[in-house]
Amino acid sequence: MRVKAVIAYNGTQFQGFQKQTSTKQTITTTIEEALESLGITSPLTGSGRTDAGVHATGQVIHFDLPPYWEDLNKLKSHLNGKLKDVYFKHISIVEQDFHARFSAKRRIYRYCIKSTEPTLFEKEFVSSLPLSNSEKLEEALTCFVGEHDFSYFLKTGSETKNNIRQIHKAYHIQRGRYHYLYFEANGFLRAQVRMMIDFAIKVANEELTLTQLKEQLSRTTIHSRGVAPPQGLYLARVLY
Repeated sequence: MRVKAVIAYNGTQFQGFQKQTSTKQTITTTIEEALESLGITSPLTGSGRTDAGVHATGQVIHFDLPPYWEDLNKLKSHLNGKLKDVYFKHISIVEQDFHARFSAKRRIYRYCIKSTEPTLFEKEFVSSLPLSNSEKLEEALTCFVGEHDFSYFLKTGSETKNNIRQIHKAYHIQRGRYHYLYFEANGFLRAQVRMMIDFAIKVANEELTLTQLKEQLSRTTIHSRGVAPPQGLYLARVLY
């Protein structure tokens, strides 16, 4: 029986979502160990990878259950009792051909910036970055909307067959001292969101220009390979 689970996690202590041979400190390994302790040996698949230090409020995973695990509320309760920095929000039965990654239509990321120094209790979850001009920030974000080859907004060392992605929405909302940047797309490349954020903020602070952003988007010239800090980034929602 295949199930879909929506999970949240604090990524601070993890080396990313994806399982790695060099460490067990990943979201996938941590969840799989909890599942194995309950007699569930199925590997899990996520809607996408998140980098080290990146959080999630709406990551989606799928895995298969043995027939004796019929009580999904009980399963959720057991898992949440075993896990410290990962929380199962919902578990539901899906068709056997459901795939957390390949069935996904869109993914939404949210980035939180505080214009003043984050408090002790915010440091893991909010980024402190200078942001001088919100209008220029909005203009920069708008440039990302559409279908682009993001080869110049991709962390080096990544292996992908296709670097073309469709950005459906990219916008900014301010609430008091907090700024929220949203990106909705059919998919994202490794560190793409953080590189787009870094470039957009540099445009807002007049360190780079809109012309330079467009040149990098069109793969004419690389002007910046900067990556925004992971603390403020969340995989917020996955749409199917």
